Amino acid sequence: MATTHAICNLDAAEDVAPKYGMGDMGQARFVRGDLGAERIGLSHYRMNPGRRVGFGHRHGESEEVYVVLAGSGRFKVEDEVFGVAAKDVVYCPPSAMREWEAGPDGLELLAFGGHAEGDTEMQPEWWTD
Repeated sequence: MATTHAICNLDAAEDVAPKYGMGDMGQARFVRGDLGAERIGLSHYRMNPGRRVGFGHRHGESEEVYVVLAGSGRFKVEDEVFGVAAKDVVYCPPSAMREWEAGPDGLELLAFGGHAEGDTEMQPEWWTD
């Protein structure tokens, strides 16, 4: 019998930030695998106050949308830096290099979009101002 749906709790998903040396940043939880999804990804980030992700990234095919759940901060998309706050939604086309940072009250956001294996290019220390 085919599965009709899947459910998981964001707080129950593994926080992978420490595994990748990003524990200072905050928390990063990816639930695509927990849900059994093949073509869509969903990530949940809780950023510590004043912290950046630590790398820019872009995709070859997958566009992404970021939904700010709480807090505030800034995004850098290509050469543009702009502020974000709760309930803001940021769209990034695949080729746009992007990164975000938390403001003084932290930043909580969801990131979601299509998933294509091996589709991510990462640039450590991309945002250096």
